[in-house]
Amino acid sequence: MFSILLVLLIIVAVLMTGLILLQKSEGSGMSGSAAASMFGGVLTGSAAGNFLTKTTAWLATLFFILCAMLSLVVAKTDISGNGKSGIRQELMPEVEAAKEEPETKEVKPIESVDSLIDQVKQAKEEQ
Repeated sequence: MFSILLVLLIIVAVLMTGLILLQKSEGSGMSGSAAASMFGGVLTGSAAGNFLTKTTAWLATLFFILCAMLSLVVAKTDISGNGKSGIRQELMPEVEAAKEEPETKEVKPIESVDSLIDQVKQAKEEQ
């Protein structure tokens, strides 16, 4: 489900980017002569503006819906899998490995400034 939604999201994003680039801007953008030659003048003028604007609005709405669905799918797999979902392990293997093996260090209380300086020097030497 995650892969399907992710592919759909990418397709919608690419289509929306293309439609936004085709729309007429202040400097005429890419929609000037290129759109007229590609579509034979069918998508020029106010009809093109209405069509491209409405299509972009629909794609933007679909984009946000897909984003929400994708986040719900990821959240549900995290909850049902006790926090160890396949998606999370695939995307963040280092984080999961670090969570499984916590590093413990001995902490000494600071007695004076001189002992703190000695501890810092020791830490630098160990690295």
